Amino acid sequence: MEKKNNRKKDVEGFFQHHFFPTKKDVEGFIKHYFFPTKKDVEGFIKHYFFPTKKDVEGFIKHYFFPTKKDVEGFIKHYFFPTKKDVEGFTQHYFFSKKSSAGFTLIELLIVIAIIAILASVVFVALDPLTRFQDARDSSRWADVSGLISAIKIDQVDNGGSYISAITNLTDSEVYLIGTCSSGATLVGVTDYCDIDPTQTACVDLSGLVTEGYLGNVPISPNGNGNWDATMTGYTLERESTGIIHVRACESENSTEIDIAR
Repeated sequence: MEKKNNRKKDVEGFFQHHFFPTKKDVEGFIKHYFFPTKKDVEGFIKHYFFPTKKDVEGFIKHYFFPTKKDVEGFIKHYFFPTKKDVEGFTQHYFFSKKSSAGFTLIELLIVIAIIAILASVVFVALDPLTRFQDARDSSRWADVSGLISAIKIDQVDNGGSYISAITNLTDSEVYLIGTCSSGATLVGVTDYCDIDPTQTACVDLSGLVTEGYLGNVPISPNGNGNWDATMTGYTLERESTGIIHVRACESENSTEIDIAR
């Protein structure tokens, strides 16, 4: 027996001396000659041992746990021999004595406060009314910008002169843009305008459409007011210096929608 043990020791010594003096050498040899990457290891195992998930399950079932009873036996033998062990593990890692007694009043109040804050943030973030108002304001800003750009381009193309509909306006008076001949200062309009029209007749900018500077005269999205081609919900004012103001009557989530050039 002693001779056999000595022989085994000699074999181990030979391998350690000539091939793998340290554990690091063994790992380096395997990595260099067999599995340079994790992918190579997985490929080798999949190719030679377990091509499919079914093969893995079959191997485990055949060599380790042929039946459900074997699985339960393994768990019971190595982890939880008795029901008390299971309860002890659960209580120790998940539900300590302190937590099993329930929440304290302070803890409940803190949780309720956090939930209330989160609920209010989510409500504000998802508030559909505000989102629709913002969308309508964005549309108004785009329309006002388009109107004043068309007016200014037309002015440049005409040697510095505005279209006749604007040239005929009275300085510093606010006109509702549209085709109406009267009614621009009625309550149905002024109730919804940030800056009320001061002239009863509208200014008709359809000439910009005819000349190709606008696709159409824009109409403000309906917020509190109801707008159409007759009364578009946009106003125009020309200062004595020639500066043009184009405004939206309504501004739901903006202080005022006004562009001047």
